[in-house]
Amino acid sequence: MTSREDREKNTRKTPRTTGGAPGVSQDGNDGGYNAGIAVFSYIVGGIIVWSLIGWGLDNLWGTRWIVLAGALLGAAGGFYLSHMHGLTSHRNSAGGDGAAGGPSKDAEQ
Repeated sequence: MTSREDREKNTRKTPRTTGGAPGVSQDGNDGGYNAGIAVFSYIVGGIIVWSLIGWGLDNLWGTRWIVLAGALLGAAGGFYLSHMHGLTSHRNSAGGDGAAGGPSKDAEQ
């Protein structure tokens, strides 16, 4: 018979990594197109869900503006989720400074 410690030692494994954000591969490279589709899905999904919630509240309370507030809240929430999942961060694939990085660092002549 094996002892409890031997069983625990044999069953210990490296921790599993989670799937992470959609559109981002495990090796750290962003998916480009896939990340864009994920951002689009978050934003459009947020707009649809929160617009439907606003539409329901508009019908319940007899107003007409909550659906618009829901759409704006959904768009902001979708962008927030995309940003928190790291899908909207700027990464320069060439490794150098891009145009948005400020003035060039050429030596003065």
